[in-house]
Amino acid sequence: MRRLLLVSCLALLSISRALAQAAAPPPEGEIRDLAPIVVSGVQPGPGMWKVSKGDHAMWVLGTISPVPKRMEWEARDVEAVIARAQEFIEAPGVRVDAKAGFFQRLALVPKALGARKNPDGLTLEQVVPADMYARWLPLKRKYMGNDAGIEQWRPMFAAMELYQEAIDDSGLKQGGLVAPVVDRAVKKYKVNRTSPTLMIMIEDPKQALLEFRESQLDDLDCFGKTLQRLETDLDTMRDRANAWATGDLDTLRALPYSDQNEACLRAAARAGVLRKRAGDIEAQVESRWMEAAEKALANNAVTFAVLPMRELLKPDGYIAKLQSKGYVVEAP
Repeated sequence: MRRLLLVSCLALLSISRALAQAAAPPPEGEIRDLAPIVVSGVQPGPGMWKVSKGDHAMWVLGTISPVPKRMEWEARDVEAVIARAQEFIEAPGVRVDAKAGFFQRLALVPKALGARKNPDGLTLEQVVPADMYARWLPLKRKYMGNDAGIEQWRPMFAAMELYQEAIDDSGLKQGGLVAPVVDRAVKKYKVNRTSPTLMIMIEDPKQALLEFRESQLDDLDCFGKTLQRLETDLDTMRDRANAWATGDLDTLRALPYSDQNEACLRAAARAGVLRKRAGDIEAQVESRWMEAAEKALANNAVTFAVLPMRELLKPDGYIAKLQSKGYVVEAP
């Protein structure tokens, strides 16, 4: 689930696709060389959290992103839980869709492709602070070469693209590890699937696209934190990915969790084009997952669920909130 919410991408990136289809930085210019030490081969992954009330239990797997690119997940314990489960609760998320016919969607494609660009033809150099742009340039050269087109993109989308290229070069990948294994097991054992995804239907796709293209996004925090993470946190990302792969929860708890995704998600969730049509997205996403979890714990002997690891570890995360309601929580 890169992805408490919204999330491997963001709601604003989702809306452009949907409309088409319906703290200090290092010295300037300094980029550390990265030691390419990432685990590979068959690895066990982390244990599962157990949330229970009486004799009903929900087993929760924590996921992270990025993960080791060349790792194979040994998921016997998870598959054994799924085999006994009556229900699988997916990770929380947001899906944006547009109310448009097939030919309308085709007509919107060229416009949607431009939705990731800055309004009025502005460049990154013109829309981000000078010191931030000076940090962007060496990172861009290191991981993307001389890509001139990205200089027209909105800061958040440019940051997302840079992040993807950087983790790929570091032996990591965004996802594609847990979901395929879980999906196969859920289908094999015919487990009921619950998706607490918040659906946002865009009734006026052309107008929404126009608003999105012309709107200013509060995404400088996302851009700046992405730069900071790539400047200072790639080694920690690798350590965190290795710890997840080997099931080393002590290391996961000890490592600082600097996640630019939360800043990017806030920018996406609070964008006017979505908030005007959906209200408080973050609160609705949390409410949907919590409601699904409590209903499953009431009705099922065994439930399996997935959540971002940060929601399992942080003191005010989803699991902590279940615990505050009287559910018994046992960490691996």
